[in-house]
Amino acid sequence: MAHVLTSGPVGAQHMIRMRLAIMRNSLRGDNATNLYAGVSGGLLLAFATIAVAVLWPAYLPITLSVWLAGWIFGPILIGGGNEALRPEYFAMLPAAPGRIATALLAGAFAGPAPAVNLIALLSLPVYGWRFGPAGVLIGLVAAVTTLVTMVMISRVIVALIGLFVRSRTTAAAVGIVTGTAIALCTNGWAPVAALGGTDTAAWSQILVRVLPSGWGVAAIEAPWPLALAILAAGGGVIALLLAVWSGLLARRVVSAARGGVPPRRGAPRPFPSTSGARVTAAKELRAWWRDLVRIQLLATAFSFAIVAPLLLLTLDAWGMVPFAGLIAIVMAAASSANLYGADGTALWLTLMTPGAERADVRGRQLAWLLIVGPAAVVLSLAGTLVSGLTWAWPWVLGMLPALLGGGAGIIVLLAVTSLVPGTDPHKRGGNPLSTGADETAETSLAWLVLVAVPATALPAAGAILLHPWAGIATGVLTGALCAWGFGRIAYRRLEGHGIDLLNLMKHGPSPQAGKPTTADLPVRHRIGVTISYTIAWLPLFPQGLVPMVMKIFGIGDRSWFLALHLPPIWQWPTIIFMIALGLLMFGYAILIPVRLSSSSSAATR
Repeated sequence: MAHVLTSGPVGAQHMIRMRLAIMRNSLRGDNATNLYAGVSGGLLLAFATIAVAVLWPAYLPITLSVWLAGWIFGPILIGGGNEALRPEYFAMLPAAPGRIATALLAGAFAGPAPAVNLIALLSLPVYGWRFGPAGVLIGLVAAVTTLVTMVMISRVIVALIGLFVRSRTTAAAVGIVTGTAIALCTNGWAPVAALGGTDTAAWSQILVRVLPSGWGVAAIEAPWPLALAILAAGGGVIALLLAVWSGLLARRVVSAARGGVPPRRGAPRPFPSTSGARVTAAKELRAWWRDLVRIQLLATAFSFAIVAPLLLLTLDAWGMVPFAGLIAIVMAAASSANLYGADGTALWLTLMTPGAERADVRGRQLAWLLIVGPAAVVLSLAGTLVSGLTWAWPWVLGMLPALLGGGAGIIVLLAVTSLVPGTDPHKRGGNPLSTGADETAETSLAWLVLVAVPATALPAAGAILLHPWAGIATGVLTGALCAWGFGRIAYRRLEGHGIDLLNLMKHGPSPQAGKPTTADLPVRHRIGVTISYTIAWLPLFPQGLVPMVMKIFGIGDRSWFLALHLPPIWQWPTIIFMIALGLLMFGYAILIPVRLSSSSSAATR
């Protein structure tokens, strides 16, 4: 291997072959499904980008900036990036960091994401056709340089995360950036509209001048000397990014032995050394305090809950502010749905202690409530007071206990019924924010929580609609029942299937006859199930449930809700259609594997 990486282009060739071999050998079951669905969705977006260049050229810089945002925030959103070829693998090779970095860069292009992005960037020569053959030629060169720049920016971000996220502060900072990025994707239209974002041409010119994704458009529109200068500047940026990445990789490999767990000093000790759930809660609180992944996820949840309502204030829309604490609860539950998987094989300590399962589950629930509850209460009360919206008090006070109890119950239930195995915390590599778990499975679990936890507050919401203050008692009752009932189911299952969960964490999932899974589905159903899970929330929540609530309470801000832009006679039918469409997509994604399992069982009998 040493001579491979020290022989220039041959090293890049072999790195590409290794990357393709890893990808080829992993194309089984759900991994293949996720790849097919991702490539299909990416190609649709790529051809849509080319269509923008043909039909709406003024929007092309904005569209390309979305692709750049994907490369920038993607590594952050998936916990430090999914690196198939880690720099640590090549730490012992007698090769210069620059050559290893160049070879790794070549390997980074050996995948579907750069290929799909390159198709999208063909919109540049298509746009350049308006300026003649010279514009097409410049567009082709700009497409290649833009792709390399985007990939290099992504690699530098991954290297920065792996090197500098070694403390609670930096992990929280990454979480804040992640939450802010998600909030911008959700409500980022508000400040744009407040600043006159309807002037598309003006915003496009800003993006052309500032973002690397717009430099290709600027080069196409510029005279020949300036176009060559822009392309040369792009090449210089690539060389600078490569040099920075080489230095970061060298430092990351040297510092990898430090690990991703901060020192023990300062860890909270809220409980005395007694027995039962209190001891588990104390242990769990220390895990939340020391585990950088948990810190990052918690910071993501609360930063999103704070930033998303604040963005709407640019339009003087205060309706979301009282519910910041409720949003934080749901987001924190979604980020905590894989509690046992995040701990790795440490479950054997609980299984080796007779009768410890109940205390373990109850202790985890108690710790989660102590971490999320006080902050959510403060956010809810402060948001309602500051907003001055008195109508929100029954909703906040009624749904707050319901969501807290529902979240505390659902996270432990899913932790033992839908566990996603991950790497033991002390064995994590140079990326301390990467748990080694299947990101797609964890994301699916998070989406399930985002649906299930709000559903536990529906009885309280119904009681509030009947009488404004009846929901408080209902919320307290349903929250307590959810926390107690789901927790009871969880520790009963842990008692009966704890060994199976430990084997799952140690050896990964194994095929089981009769178990509903997408791995055995035909390719078309695999793609359909994955896409349904991915986009079903769009018609159900932002285009269905949210405009329904706005219609009920008479909120006049139409924003980007399709139904509210239609004539009044069509608004309710559109809302009902969107909700039904989202439910049908979720039903398809859930029932197709179940139907397959039933058919397979009937065929074997």
